[in-house]
Amino acid sequence: MKINKAMILAAGLGTRMQPLTLKTPKPLIKIGNHNLLERSIDLLIQHGVKELVINVHHLADQIENFIKDKDLKIKVTISNERNELLDTGGGIFKGTESFHDDPFLVLNPDTVWSSKYKDELNLLEELYSKSKKTCLLVVKKSFSFDTSFKGDFNVDDDNRISRNHVNEFIFTGMQILNRKFFRKNKKKIFSMNDIWNDLIVEKNILALKSNQKFYHLNSINIYEELLKKNVID
Repeated sequence: MKINKAMILAAGLGTRMQPLTLKTPKPLIKIGNHNLLERSIDLLIQHGVKELVINVHHLADQIENFIKDKDLKIKVTISNERNELLDTGGGIFKGTESFHDDPFLVLNPDTVWSSKYKDELNLLEELYSKSKKTCLLVVKKSFSFDTSFKGDFNVDDDNRISRNHVNEFIFTGMQILNRKFFRKNKKKIFSMNDIWNDLIVEKNILALKSNQKFYHLNSINIYEELLKKNVID
Protein backbone atom coordinates (compact mmCIF):
# COMPACT_ATOMS: atom_id res chain seq x y z
CA MET A 1 0.00 0.00 0.00
CA LYS A 2 1.35 3.42 -1.01
CA ILE A 3 -0.04 6.31 0.99
CA ASN A 4 -0.34 9.35 -1.27
CA LYS A 5 -2.32 11.74 0.95
CA ALA A 6 -0.89 13.85 3.76
CA MET A 7 -1.44 16.80 6.06
CA ILE A 8 1.01 19.27 7.60
CA LEU A 9 0.04 21.02 10.83
CA ALA A 10 1.03 24.65 10.27
CA ALA A 11 -1.58 26.51 12.34
CA GLY A 12 0.30 26.87 15.64
CA LEU A 13 1.02 30.23 17.27
CA GLY A 14 4.71 29.54 17.97
CA THR A 15 4.60 31.54 21.20
CA ARG A 16 7.80 29.97 22.57
CA MET A 17 9.63 31.14 19.45
CA GLN A 18 8.88 34.81 20.01
CA PRO A 19 10.04 37.40 19.03
CA LEU A 20 10.79 35.59 15.74
CA THR A 21 7.18 34.43 15.36
CA LEU A 22 5.68 37.89 15.87
CA LYS A 23 6.45 38.61 12.21
CA THR A 24 7.16 35.15 10.75
CA PRO A 25 4.99 32.05 11.23
CA LYS A 26 6.97 29.27 12.84
CA PRO A 27 6.73 26.90 9.81
CA LEU A 28 8.57 29.49 7.71
CA ILE A 29 11.54 29.80 10.07
CA LYS A 30 14.69 28.68 8.30
CA ILE A 31 16.93 25.96 9.74
CA GLY A 32 19.97 25.14 7.66
CA ASN A 33 19.22 25.51 3.96
CA HIS A 34 15.42 25.32 4.18
CA ASN A 35 12.53 26.48 6.31
CA LEU A 36 10.56 24.01 8.43
CA LEU A 37 7.53 23.84 6.13
CA GLU A 38 9.68 23.30 3.05
CA ARG A 39 11.47 20.42 4.78
CA SER A 40 8.13 18.77 5.57
CA ILE A 41 6.82 19.21 2.04
CA ASP A 42 10.01 17.91 0.44
CA LEU A 43 10.00 14.74 2.56
CA LEU A 44 6.38 14.02 1.67
CA ILE A 45 6.96 14.59 -2.05
CA GLN A 46 10.01 12.31 -1.95
CA HIS A 47 7.75 9.67 -0.44
CA GLY A 48 5.27 9.99 -3.30
CA VAL A 49 2.49 12.08 -1.75
CA LYS A 50 0.21 13.53 -4.42
CA GLU A 51 -2.41 15.31 -2.30
CA LEU A 52 -1.48 17.58 0.60
CA VAL A 53 -3.49 19.62 3.11
CA ILE A 54 -1.88 22.39 5.17
CA ASN A 55 -3.82 24.10 7.96
CA VAL A 56 -3.18 27.77 8.73
CA HIS A 57 -4.00 30.30 11.46
CA HIS A 58 -1.19 32.61 12.66
CA LEU A 59 0.12 34.87 9.84
CA ALA A 60 -1.73 32.57 7.45
CA ASP A 61 -1.24 34.79 4.39
CA GLN A 62 2.53 34.30 4.56
CA ILE A 63 2.16 30.53 4.49
CA GLU A 64 -0.34 30.64 1.63
CA ASN A 65 1.92 32.96 -0.39
CA PHE A 66 4.91 30.70 0.23
CA ILE A 67 2.95 27.72 -1.15
CA LYS A 68 1.85 29.69 -4.21
CA ASP A 69 5.39 30.91 -4.92
CA LYS A 70 6.85 27.43 -4.54
CA ASP A 71 4.64 26.17 -7.40
CA LEU A 72 4.42 22.58 -6.18
CA LYS A 73 3.60 19.86 -8.70
CA ILE A 74 1.12 18.20 -6.33
CA LYS A 75 -2.39 19.11 -5.21
CA VAL A 76 -2.23 21.42 -2.17
CA THR A 77 -5.31 22.48 -0.20
CA ILE A 78 -5.34 25.06 2.58
CA SER A 79 -7.47 24.26 5.62
CA ASN A 80 -8.41 27.64 7.03
CA GLU A 81 -8.39 28.00 10.82
CA ARG A 82 -7.93 31.78 10.81
CA ASN A 83 -11.03 32.42 12.91
CA GLU A 84 -10.74 29.47 15.29
CA LEU A 85 -7.88 27.16 16.21
CA LEU A 86 -9.09 23.56 16.39
CA ASP A 87 -6.09 22.02 18.22
CA THR A 88 -4.21 19.09 16.68
CA GLY A 89 -7.05 16.59 16.55
CA GLY A 90 -9.72 19.02 15.45
CA GLY A 91 -7.40 20.48 12.83
CA ILE A 92 -6.60 17.09 11.36
CA PHE A 93 -10.25 16.01 11.35
CA LYS A 94 -11.38 19.18 9.55
CA GLY A 95 -8.48 19.28 7.12
CA THR A 96 -8.72 15.67 5.93
CA GLU A 97 -12.45 15.56 5.20
CA SER A 98 -11.80 14.97 1.49
CA PHE A 99 -9.61 11.94 2.28
CA HIS A 100 -12.68 9.90 3.31
CA ASP A 101 -11.46 6.49 4.53
CA ASP A 102 -8.07 6.57 2.83
CA PRO A 103 -5.05 6.43 5.16
CA PHE A 104 -2.94 9.58 5.32
CA LEU A 105 0.32 10.87 6.75
CA VAL A 106 0.53 13.76 9.19
CA LEU A 107 3.67 15.78 9.85
CA ASN A 108 4.30 18.39 12.50
CA PRO A 109 6.78 20.84 10.89
CA ASP A 110 8.27 21.76 14.29
CA THR A 111 10.54 18.76 13.76
CA VAL A 112 13.48 19.42 11.44
CA TRP A 113 12.64 16.83 8.78
CA SER A 114 15.15 15.78 6.13
CA SER A 115 15.74 13.02 3.59
CA LYS A 116 17.33 11.01 6.43
CA TYR A 117 13.77 10.09 7.42
CA LYS A 118 12.87 8.55 4.06
CA ASP A 119 13.60 4.97 5.12
CA GLU A 120 11.77 5.32 8.41
CA LEU A 121 8.77 6.79 6.64
CA ASN A 122 8.71 3.73 4.39
CA LEU A 123 8.94 1.45 7.43
CA LEU A 124 6.11 3.31 9.15
CA GLU A 125 3.98 2.83 6.05
CA GLU A 126 4.79 -0.90 6.07
CA LEU A 127 3.77 -1.13 9.72
CA TYR A 128 0.45 0.54 8.94
CA SER A 129 -0.10 -1.66 5.90
CA LYS A 130 0.34 -4.81 7.98
CA SER A 131 -1.61 -3.71 11.05
CA LYS A 132 -4.21 -1.17 9.81
CA LYS A 133 -3.68 0.57 13.14
CA THR A 134 -2.67 4.15 13.87
CA CYS A 135 1.14 4.27 13.63
CA LEU A 136 3.45 6.84 15.20
CA LEU A 137 7.15 7.46 14.71
CA VAL A 138 8.77 7.86 18.13
CA VAL A 139 12.31 8.38 19.35
CA LYS A 140 14.19 7.68 22.58
CA LYS A 141 14.67 10.72 24.79
CA SER A 142 18.42 10.14 24.68
CA PHE A 143 18.35 10.84 20.91
CA SER A 144 16.84 14.31 21.37
CA PHE A 145 18.93 17.45 20.91
CA ASP A 146 16.53 19.17 23.29
CA THR A 147 16.87 17.44 26.66
CA SER A 148 13.76 19.07 28.19
CA PHE A 149 11.28 16.51 26.81
CA LYS A 150 9.63 14.39 29.52
CA GLY A 151 8.52 11.69 27.08
CA ASP A 152 5.13 10.77 25.65
CA PHE A 153 5.00 6.97 25.44
CA ASN A 154 6.60 3.66 26.22
CA VAL A 155 6.92 1.05 23.46
CA ASP A 156 7.33 -2.71 23.91
CA ASP A 157 9.11 -5.19 21.65
CA ASP A 158 5.91 -5.73 19.64
CA ASN A 159 5.61 -1.99 18.88
CA ARG A 160 2.66 -1.59 21.24
CA ILE A 161 2.28 1.80 22.91
CA SER A 162 1.54 2.56 26.54
CA ARG A 163 1.60 5.65 28.76
CA ASN A 164 3.03 5.46 32.24
CA HIS A 165 4.33 7.70 35.01
CA VAL A 166 7.75 7.65 33.31
CA ASN A 167 7.85 7.53 29.50
CA GLU A 168 11.02 6.87 27.51
CA PHE A 169 9.94 7.82 23.99
CA ILE A 170 9.06 11.16 22.38
CA PHE A 171 6.52 11.51 19.58
CA THR A 172 8.47 12.86 16.60
CA GLY A 173 5.51 14.49 14.87
CA MET A 174 5.05 11.83 12.16
CA GLN A 175 2.00 9.55 12.13
CA ILE A 176 -0.27 7.57 9.84
CA LEU A 177 -4.00 7.85 10.48
CA ASN A 178 -7.38 6.99 9.11
CA ARG A 179 -10.48 9.09 9.75
CA LYS A 180 -12.29 6.03 11.09
CA PHE A 181 -10.23 6.43 14.29
CA PHE A 182 -12.01 9.76 14.94
CA ARG A 183 -15.57 8.47 14.77
CA LYS A 184 -16.10 8.23 18.53
CA ASN A 185 -15.17 11.86 18.99
CA LYS A 186 -18.03 14.38 19.08
CA LYS A 187 -15.98 17.52 19.75
CA LYS A 188 -14.96 20.20 17.26
CA ILE A 189 -11.83 21.31 19.14
CA PHE A 190 -9.70 18.52 20.58
CA SER A 191 -6.15 17.24 20.93
CA MET A 192 -4.73 14.15 19.26
CA ASN A 193 -3.95 13.01 22.80
CA ASP A 194 -7.67 12.30 23.23
CA ILE A 195 -7.60 10.00 20.19
CA TRP A 196 -4.33 8.33 21.17
CA ASN A 197 -5.52 7.62 24.71
CA ASP A 198 -8.64 5.86 23.39
CA LEU A 199 -6.56 3.89 20.88
CA ILE A 200 -4.15 2.76 23.60
CA VAL A 201 -7.08 1.36 25.59
CA GLU A 202 -8.39 -0.35 22.44
CA LYS A 203 -4.87 -1.63 21.57
CA ASN A 204 -5.29 -0.04 18.18
CA ILE A 205 -2.09 2.01 18.02
CA LEU A 206 1.56 1.09 17.31
CA ALA A 207 4.91 2.84 17.19
CA LEU A 208 8.05 2.62 15.11
CA LYS A 209 11.27 3.58 16.87
CA SER A 210 13.38 6.14 15.03
CA ASN A 211 17.17 5.90 14.96
CA GLN A 212 17.70 9.52 13.92
CA LYS A 213 19.07 12.31 16.06
CA PHE A 214 15.92 14.27 16.94
CA TYR A 215 15.89 18.00 16.26
CA HIS A 216 12.67 19.73 17.25
CA LEU A 217 12.20 23.50 17.34
CA ASN A 218 10.67 23.72 20.80
CA SER A 219 11.82 27.20 21.87
CA ILE A 220 13.85 30.23 20.87
CA ASN A 221 16.75 28.89 22.96
CA ILE A 222 16.84 25.60 21.03
CA TYR A 223 16.69 27.56 17.76
CA GLU A 224 19.68 29.65 18.78
CA GLU A 225 21.62 26.55 19.88
CA LEU A 226 20.98 24.85 16.54
CA LEU A 227 22.24 27.91 14.67
CA LYS A 228 25.38 28.13 16.80
CA LYS A 229 26.27 24.46 16.45
CA ASN A 230 25.38 24.33 12.73
CA VAL A 231 24.30 20.70 13.14
CA ILE A 232 21.70 20.66 10.36
CA ASP A 233 22.53 19.83 6.71
